[in-house]
Amino acid sequence: MDRMLVVVFDNESRAYDGKSALQQLAKEGSIGLYAYAVLTKNADGTSSVKQGDDAGPLGTLLGTSFGTLIGALAGPAGAAIGAAAGMSFGMGVDLTNVGVGADFLDDVAKALGPNKVAVVAEVEEEWTTPVDTRMEQIGGTVFRRSVADVQDKIDEENVAAMKVDYAQFKAEHAQAQADRKEKITDKMNQLDSRIQAYLQKTKDRREVDRVKAQVKAGVKKVEADVAKAKAS
Repeated sequence: MDRMLVVVFDNESRAYDGKSALQQLAKEGSIGLYAYAVLTKNADGTSSVKQGDDAGPLGTLLGTSFGTLIGALAGPAGAAIGAAAGMSFGMGVDLTNVGVGADFLDDVAKALGPNKVAVVAEVEEEWTTPVDTRMEQIGGTVFRRSVADVQDKIDEENVAAMKVDYAQFKAEHAQAQADRKEKITDKMNQLDSRIQAYLQKTKDRREVDRVKAQVKAGVKKVEADVAKAKAS
C-alpha cells in the first residue's frame, strides 16, 4: 500500500538516523522507498528542507504529490529548499495534489513545532510494524496516511461540494427573473462541465492506480520467484 509517511524527531541528528533506518528497511525489502526529505522547523517559523544525496535533485520534488506535501508541511511562512536552491512554496496548497487530508496535516503540524525535525517519505509498506519499531527505537513519532484512500475521499467531497453549488444555482434559476435566467444557466452549464471533467479525471486516475498495483504485484512475484530459485 502506498503511503505518505511523516516521522517527527526532537533534533536533526535523530532525524538523519531515521532517514538511514528507512533506507535500511528498503534494502531489507521491508518497505519500498520512493522519495524522502528532511524538513526542519526553525525557531522563527520558517522551514528548511533538505534531501539526501542519493534521492535525486530537490527540484524533482516540485509538482509531485510528495513535493506538494512538503509545501503543505512547510506552512504559510514558506520553505527554504536547501541553502542555495532559492525557491519557496506559496501559501496555497491543493490537497487534491497531496493525497492526504487536512486532518492528517493538522495532526502533523501539532507535533512538528519549532526546532523539531521530520523525515517525510513516500513509501510502500504492507505492514506498519517494521517502520514503527525502528522509529520508536530512535525516538520518532510516526504519522502515516494511505494515499489512495484519502484521494478517493477528497474526490468524493469535491464532487459533492460542486453538486451543492449546482443545486443552489438550480434553485435560483427557478425563482430568477427572465433577464437573470440566461446568466444562471451559463453558470450551471460551466459547473456541470467541471463536474463531468473532474469525474473523468478521477476515473482515469483510479485506472492508472489499478494498473500500477498490477505491475507492482507482478514485480513482487518475479522477485519472489528469483529469490526462491537462488535459494534452491
